[in-house]
Amino acid sequence: MFWRLRARLGYALARRLLRWSWWGRQPRAWRWMEGQFARMAALGDVAAQSFYGHILLFRGQGLGARDEGLRLLRLAADGGDGKAAFQLGVVSLAGDSRRPADAPAAVHWWSKASAAGHPLAARRLADLYRAGAPGVPADAELAATLAARAQALGL
Repeated sequence: MFWRLRARLGYALARRLLRWSWWGRQPRAWRWMEGQFARMAALGDVAAQSFYGHILLFRGQGLGARDEGLRLLRLAADGGDGKAAFQLGVVSLAGDSRRPADAPAAVHWWSKASAAGHPLAARRLADLYRAGAPGVPADAELAATLAARAQALGL
């Protein structure tokens, strides 16, 4: 019980310290903050998984950090986080040196993000259905519906 409280307090403090750029540039402070983010993500907190997954994906060192970031983003997206699902769709559609672009996976993740209320995911999904892609046939009617949903969500 005490360790969960300690993890929550450490995570909250690390998030506050991250607001000051000086703390992020200090190697020892950054390692401590990463430990707090990792601990909270390991406890299953969806917001922490999404936050730390984004950090590892964009700031992590090496392919191992990128893979761990993607794993955490998948957990967060499966937990209902729209931002994580949107980012997974972007990564799926872009591909990388080890994986080809996967449009059906992008559709899956952007559909989840759109259902969670992410307006840009609905817009990107509409654009993808409008143009079509390998494995995703063009569907103008569905694209129009998704574009209307993106507008309704505020985009």
